[in-house]
Amino acid sequence: MRFLAGAVLAPLFALLAAAPCFAQGLFDDNEARRRVEALRQQLSENNRIVEERLTRMESAVAGASDRSAMLDLAKQIEALRGDISRMRGQLEVATNQIEVADKRQKDLYLDIDTRIRKIEEAREQSAAAAAAAAAAAAAQPSQPPGQPAESQQAGEMRAYQAALDQFKLGNYSLAVAAMQGFLVTYPSSTLSPNAQYWIGMAHSGQRDYKNAISAQRKLLASWPESDKAPDALLSIASSQETMGDRKNAQKTLEELISRYPKSSAAASAKQRLAAFSKR
Repeated sequence: MRFLAGAVLAPLFALLAAAPCFAQGLFDDNEARRRVEALRQQLSENNRIVEERLTRMESAVAGASDRSAMLDLAKQIEALRGDISRMRGQLEVATNQIEVADKRQKDLYLDIDTRIRKIEEAREQSAAAAAAAAAAAAAQPSQPPGQPAESQQAGEMRAYQAALDQFKLGNYSLAVAAMQGFLVTYPSSTLSPNAQYWIGMAHSGQRDYKNAISAQRKLLASWPESDKAPDALLSIASSQETMGDRKNAQKTLEELISRYPKSSAAASAKQRLAAFSKR
């Protein structure tokens, strides 16, 4: 009988004892950790009580010779079933707390990325307009004979904006193709690093995080002094975190803070590192 009860209870106790390990990795508040630790201690105590009852039951079975003893034994078995049922309920509660904390954490990062993206889109429009105005002051060497500088710059601006509009609409594959076409058509454009950045972000939108990281590293290699370089590192860290590569994500955030300490992306990186330290 002890073997049967142990076989039923052992998986429950093993999983419940591991609950704090999961909580340490997922919970971002001390209260959640405290509750799971309290639950673990309570279940350990329940385990001890169940063992004691099993011992008494074995003794009762060995010496049972009348109906009253068997009835008492049946009551103890029923009580044990009740304990097992309560522990299963506690396990479900602990599991739900872990899942809720994990989802809350992922939603937080998604919200941060969404806000940054909206800010970047607004800044993109202002930067693109300023770049087009500055470039219009001088004709590019590749300008076809007889074509006015204003006309070429207007075409460049329209091409870039059309590609960016595809990204805003969520047409990420079209955005990648349009931005790549822009880079081929206008290789010397001041908007080239911006176009490369949005290629990476469009890959992220498609959950193609490996190509997203590759695109952003290309930006860092070609335009390390661009205003988009800090944002590219932040995007790389986001992709690494989403892929579960927390160690490299932390290194990327530290690199961002070291290389571009005065950027707005560095401020976001500091917040993320602080969140890492709480997990």
